[in-house]
Amino acid sequence: MRDLDATDLEILQLLLADARRPYSDIADVVGLSPPAVSDRVSRLREVGVIRRFTLDVDRSQLRAGTAVLATVAVAADADVAAVRETLLAADVVEHVFTTAAGDLVVSARVPDADVAGWLADVLDEGVVDDVDVTLLSGTDWSPSLEGVAFALDCAECGNTVDSEGTATRIDGDLYQFCCESCEARFAERYETLREGAG
Repeated sequence: MRDLDATDLEILQLLLADARRPYSDIADVVGLSPPAVSDRVSRLREVGVIRRFTLDVDRSQLRAGTAVLATVAVAADADVAAVRETLLAADVVEHVFTTAAGDLVVSARVPDADVAGWLADVLDEGVVDDVDVTLLSGTDWSPSLEGVAFALDCAECGNTVDSEGTATRIDGDLYQFCCESCEARFAERYETLREGAG
């Protein structure tokens, strides 16, 4: 699977609207059989387009914490990726976005409306230069697949896999490659590592 067709995109859009929608309902909409929809969803999961099925909880109904959008300027000597992972692991955080400037934008429900205190508890001292906080009155999420292009990355070199690419299954996992040379290098290194571990 190197390209998504219109049916794949329609299946994805239906699952975005309701991840628990039965395959039989999806099949009726897209004109396939339920097993064919199941096969397509399995392939989309296998190549990583679908990472997981999750629950979208309306936290405003749960009345926990104060909804904020905090833009966190990470200190120059701090590891932005490590700060991002720490924030993502915090129970009150819903989303973390990384800007091109290296700032982190965090959507969270902060206890007691004390963003500074919460950040001090969650992050190591000195990793934050500045924080800009905006109180939220509500949040909406409306994912769309309009105008997207499907692009797999080569498991060996990271280049985009196009129609000339190859795919192979190694120890049950599917790997995509931009060319046969990358596939051969990857398979050789994989085999060497496996022999060394054995």
